[in-house]
Order: sequence, then C-alpha cells, then structure tokens
Amino acid sequence: MVAVALGCDAFAVGFGTGVRFCAPRQIFRLAFHFGLFQFMMPLIGWYMGQSLMVWADKWCSWIAFGLLLIIGGKMILDGISPEKEKTECPDPTKGLSLVMLSLATSVDALGVGLSLGVMGQGLLFAAICIGITAGGMTWMAMKLGNRLSSRFAHGMEILGGGILILIAIKLLLF
Repeated sequence: MVAVALGCDAFAVGFGTGVRFCAPRQIFRLAFHFGLFQFMMPLIGWYMGQSLMVWADKWCSWIAFGLLLIIGGKMILDGISPEKEKTECPDPTKGLSLVMLSLATSVDALGVGLSLGVMGQGLLFAAICIGITAGGMTWMAMKLGNRLSSRFAHGMEILGGGILILIAIKLLLF
C-alpha cells in the first residue's frame, strides 16, 4: 500500500507526459528512472542523519513544487495556444528534465526510508517493491495519457498540466 501511495505522483506525471510523448523508448526511460529513483530514495533516507532530514523536509518540497509548477504551467500554455504558434517541446524523458522529474516525484520516498529505518522494518524488500510499483504505474499512466490524448487532443494536455500543478500544491500543503 505504501508503494502504491508513493507511486501516485509518478502516475500523475507519467499521465501528463504520456499526453505528448509516448514512444516505446520514452515510456521505458521515464518508467525506468521513476522506478529507480523511487527505489533509491528510501535507501538514501535510511542512511541520512536527522540533521540532514530537517533540511530535506524544509527545502525538497519547495524544489519539487517549483519544478512541477513550471512543467505543469508550460503544459497548460501549450494546450491552450493555437496550433500554428506551437514549437517543438523538449522531450521531458531526456537529460536534466528527466532527472528533475524523477527527483520531484520521489522526494516523499526519502521520508519513508527514514521511517522504515526508525521502525526497524526491512528496507531492501520495501525499496524494491516501491521502485517496481512506481515504474509500472508510470508505464500504465503514459499509455493511458497517450490513448486519451489521441481522443481528446489539447484538453488532455491541459488536464495533465493541471494535475502537475495540483501535485505541486499538495507538496506544500501536506
């Protein structure tokens, strides 16, 4: 259940990304990296000291908020702009965008790793489950986003951007 809860952010970002980018390589890259980061963050959280966790709790949510807000805003603007004004959008499944999205969607797994360590729970099995679940949820979301976008065109792009902005706001409020 924890793995599914952590994978919900990856699902939402995968859905928004799948609206515009859904080639097999793009699906693999995003699902693999989201799964990898969701696997690694609990391990990192386990080993982080309490002083670092205070910093991470304070700033990581703001960083993830900013990244998701920018990406979501761009998607909404692209969805409402006339077709002739659109330019080629950079692929978010490559380079720095991929790393930033992976970090933004896996920040909460850092705290889960720290909690598992404090409670004395098995870490490796939990991290593997979290990573596989997030990767699978991302893959499904990209396929679903692409399928719906082919039917509903720009409305799905606007919806995907709105979802990213809502996740960004959720990071700050909860």
